[in-house]
Amino acid sequence: MAKVDYKELKNNGFIPQVQKDRFSMRIKVFGGKMQSEHLKKVYEISEKYGEGYVHMTSRQSIEIPFIKLEDVEAVRTELKEAGMEPAACGPAVRTITACQGCTVCKSGLIDTTELAGEIDEKYYAKPLPHKFKIGITGCRNNCLKAEENDIGIKGGMKPQWSEDKCTFCGLCQNVCRAKAITVEKQEKKLTFDESKCEMCGRCVKICPTKAWTGESGFVVYVGGLFGNRIQIGKQLIPIVFTKEQLFKVVEAAMEFFNKHGKPKERFGDTLKRVGWKKLEKVLKEVLNNSSVL
Repeated sequence: MAKVDYKELKNNGFIPQVQKDRFSMRIKVFGGKMQSEHLKKVYEISEKYGEGYVHMTSRQSIEIPFIKLEDVEAVRTELKEAGMEPAACGPAVRTITACQGCTVCKSGLIDTTELAGEIDEKYYAKPLPHKFKIGITGCRNNCLKAEENDIGIKGGMKPQWSEDKCTFCGLCQNVCRAKAITVEKQEKKLTFDESKCEMCGRCVKICPTKAWTGESGFVVYVGGLFGNRIQIGKQLIPIVFTKEQLFKVVEAAMEFFNKHGKPKERFGDTLKRVGWKKLEKVLKEVLNNSSVL
């Protein structure tokens, strides 16, 4: 009888259970989005090979528990025929998580689902010293907790005010949680303290006369951890406004991890050991060389 490579099975989405030769099979999902026909296939596999239920993971994936060892290849085949595959585990880029973003959510500032698909295509399962999690959240509400990921991306908006379009109604002041905007209605005066601005975009969304406009972009955090230990990721560079800039930052961070990280060391731990300033310098140089900053 051939020897079972349990490490290979785990790295390819079949996670050993407490029960001998039973596996919880994790399905690849990106951005929390799954087509209805794929959900139907999940149902069929859980009925045929599992115990008739699924588990929704904390990172927007689906697991089908109680897959038997002898059924692993059959499950792989059925998934492939349906255009699906098990999720990557092990020391690599994991499932890309995302909220619904601006295509569905009124608060959204970026298209998180589209971005999750692009990041998935570019970086999913890329080998790294340890598991590497990327989360995308559409706005300041931070539903996907960007700062808790190895790389977290948060939608932001840099606002700009046009006095000639303003009626000084005060709505922008009312919605600004950072208290960056002060409106004196009688004097028809507006003060905007850009240093306090959280780039939430609420002033732009609420303004009835379009006196506030804004450019959407990406706020990037690095080095977050959430699990056995908690570490809040840091924003080392200003907001970037194009995907080209964003991908340069993501790739530079991964290259830094590959260069300085140790096996089984999370990215945040590498940064604590090597120094956050060292990565900050690298990221700024990457952007400066692209005439971004």
